[in-house]
Amino acid sequence: MEDQMEGAEKGEVSNASNLTNVSSSGVREESFSGVVRGVISVIEAIGSFGDYRRTQKKECFNLVRRIKLLLPLLEELNELDGAIPDGALACLRNLKKAFGSAKKLLRVCHDGSKVFLALEGEAIKGRFQAVYDKLNQALNGMPYEELGIADEVKEQVELMRMQLKRAKRRTETQDIELAMDLMVVLSKEDDRNADSAILERLANKLELHTIPDLKTETVAVRKLVKDRSGQNMESTQQIINLLTKFKQIAGFDEISSVFLSAPKSLERCPSLIIPHEFLCPITLEIMTDPVIVASGQTYERESIQKWLESNHRTCPKTRQPLAHLCLAPNFALRNLILQWCEKNNFELPKKDARANVVSFSTEHEEEISLLVRNLSSSQLDAQKNAVMKIRLLCKENPEDRIMIANAGGIAPLVQLLYYPDSNMQEHAVTALLNLSLDEANKRLIAREGAIPAIIEVLQNGNPEARENSAACLFSLSMLDDVKVTIGSWNGIPPLVDLLQNGTVRGKKDAATALFNLSLNQANKGRAIKAGIVKPLLMLLRDRNLGMVDEALSIFLLLVAHPEGRIVIGQLSFVETLVDFIKCGTPKNKECAISVLLELGLHNSSCLLAALQFGVYEHLVEVSRSGTNRGQRKANSLLQHMSKCEQIP
Repeated sequence: MEDQMEGAEKGEVSNASNLTNVSSSGVREESFSGVVRGVISVIEAIGSFGDYRRTQKKECFNLVRRIKLLLPLLEELNELDGAIPDGALACLRNLKKAFGSAKKLLRVCHDGSKVFLALEGEAIKGRFQAVYDKLNQALNGMPYEELGIADEVKEQVELMRMQLKRAKRRTETQDIELAMDLMVVLSKEDDRNADSAILERLANKLELHTIPDLKTETVAVRKLVKDRSGQNMESTQQIINLLTKFKQIAGFDEISSVFLSAPKSLERCPSLIIPHEFLCPITLEIMTDPVIVASGQTYERESIQKWLESNHRTCPKTRQPLAHLCLAPNFALRNLILQWCEKNNFELPKKDARANVVSFSTEHEEEISLLVRNLSSSQLDAQKNAVMKIRLLCKENPEDRIMIANAGGIAPLVQLLYYPDSNMQEHAVTALLNLSLDEANKRLIAREGAIPAIIEVLQNGNPEARENSAACLFSLSMLDDVKVTIGSWNGIPPLVDLLQNGTVRGKKDAATALFNLSLNQANKGRAIKAGIVKPLLMLLRDRNLGMVDEALSIFLLLVAHPEGRIVIGQLSFVETLVDFIKCGTPKNKECAISVLLELGLHNSSCLLAALQFGVYEHLVEVSRSGTNRGQRKANSLLQHMSKCEQIP
């Protein structure tokens, strides 16, 4: 279909050229100037959006700034007279399409659901990369010389293209604490950590802590659910649940509305009339092409394909992992549905025939199969080339992550971690990191025995391999059983070493992984024995690293462990906490108060020491003017201190 569209566009350019030759250039110039004005109008519309959601704000402003760099080029094009080269018109039309994609993305980041944008951060980042690619491709081949474009304008456009290319490289996590808080809140276990304090901090980060904000978010979520039409039910439910929790914290007692509207087929025919087994469990629509998945459950083909193409490898109804992704037509059920429809004079909804077209091209599948085979090649160059390409493929494309795993790519990548070449190890562990972004791949990677191999690279690899190993362990440790595996394979000591001696990015990767692993009680003890307190204190003292909140968040987990309280509850540490309560940022203050409160609940001498260090007046100040969470924690701490002072 895309080829046909491209052919049609080329035909339009050719026809315009013929018209110019036969009559005059007026038709051609009008078409060109119209496209130019159309592109400029899109830029003006983009400029009117104003602010963006906090989670994507930096990326949005960067995209808008880069787009505006093209205005001088468009202004020159708008003033051109005479014949216009075919290549210029083709480039401009592609540019208009790219700007259209950018506008849609920016609108989502402007008024879309804040919870959705936070949860789907990686997918949104992928959409930004797709826009960058479209912009680059559109500008590739622009005939500057033939158009007489000024050199300084050409240089500005090329500068913008270089910025787009750099933007495709790996970026730092913009908000590690946001990612960690989301992970804790969405965790199905360890409810103790998903307390109102973390929820409140998350609500503040997403700017969903006031009644007007929550009402606006509710409208945005309703629109999202309507647009999804029953798809992505798992993430939709997560969004609704999290929004409900935010409402409870804010005292928003309005009962959550029913987000999911009735399916169209149920409007035409009440659900009691349609047999329940005829309805797809995902859309609740009557099935026209029922298929059976590996778990034995039946779904509408189009619905389950969308589920699988969205990086899911589980059965939506039973949540059990699927042994394979093959879909078997359920002819028996289809015949029953057809018989029932004929008997009840019910017309099945018509489906687009293209919905059944397999999204993965045969050629691409063959390319990936060849790359996976080359991972085990006896030719070193073939192995290196394969692992580098796989690393890039699974970084950019979620579908490729599924295809590479289905082709058996995980096992040979794990074997390459033991290869006595630091660069090979780096490419292999980074490929596994990228593959682990798919939830189902996490478990496959762990089953292949990757954990001890990744830990070995973490201990002995080159700097980038060590950093990516830490990031990979963080990703895999989203699974609770993997947290235990990493701890039992002694993966925490090398993470502590990276936290102490790594680069800034290495420290951040290690901190994120250690936070996640420390959600497990046994791992808290392992981290303390590995000496985590010393490097955490270093992060507190070196404020230029910008990791104070991360360090305090880990301390808050560790003080819940008896051994942690013994090691942490020294007078010098209490004095450090008091110092942050005195002169830290609002977030520093609330984190430090939370840690001191947890210490004080088990050891009153810590509270008495804090009083001697002059914490009282600063707690009173935070209780009056701090963040919501800071005020609550400060008041609680003041109450406990009052009780301690009364003890004879």
